[in-house]
Amino acid sequence: MSTTPRRSTTGLRQFLNPEQQRKWMEGKTNLRDADERSESMELRFKYAARFQKLLLRPQAQEVLEVLRLYGRNCIPIPRKTERHYWSVSCLPSTSDKPLVRVNASWMELFTLYADGEGIRARFLVHLSDFTGDHSLAQSDVDEPFLEHCVTTPEDVGYFFPRGEDIFGINVRGTASIHKFLAARRVLRAIRTFNLTHMNRGRNAYQASHCYSLADYMLES
Repeated sequence: MSTTPRRSTTGLRQFLNPEQQRKWMEGKTNLRDADERSESMELRFKYAARFQKLLLRPQAQEVLEVLRLYGRNCIPIPRKTERHYWSVSCLPSTSDKPLVRVNASWMELFTLYADGEGIRARFLVHLSDFTGDHSLAQSDVDEPFLEHCVTTPEDVGYFFPRGEDIFGINVRGTASIHKFLAARRVLRAIRTFNLTHMNRGRNAYQASHCYSLADYMLES
């Protein structure tokens, strides 16, 4: 008499095996995503006014352009995992006054802020992906590499959030943000961090998901 094993997989392991995740992280495969999106009309209407308010900002088109790039390149199977494993918030009411923020599990992944008439971005990644020999020593940050990934060295800065192996990177200006996201090592680091937190289980910020912003992130 056989029994069905108990399903204990969590996070993206329900959809992608470790090898598929590794290949995506390294840019060696294109993952097949869902054709349709599941949607909460209640949430779509709840944040519609905030989205319209964002569109009145001088940075609106830059924000949508960068979000589209981030959604396409930094989140695995984004349609299948939308809201339940990642979410994007529009003008969230936090003290730092961001324009948009992308979260997974209990963690912030990516945030865009107004910077005068332009924008600046904040990326959270693993410190060990930006140090020599993947150490956790804050003094080992590869500053020359970070400066090489933006248009001018003054456009990049960094900080050390609380938590083991977490590193924050600030990038100023659309041109530098685009260049930063185009660097292969950077993209791999962002994907690694995002996989880490999407694999931790369901997204805690589902109730703040803005479908209008996600529409732009999920454009093909």
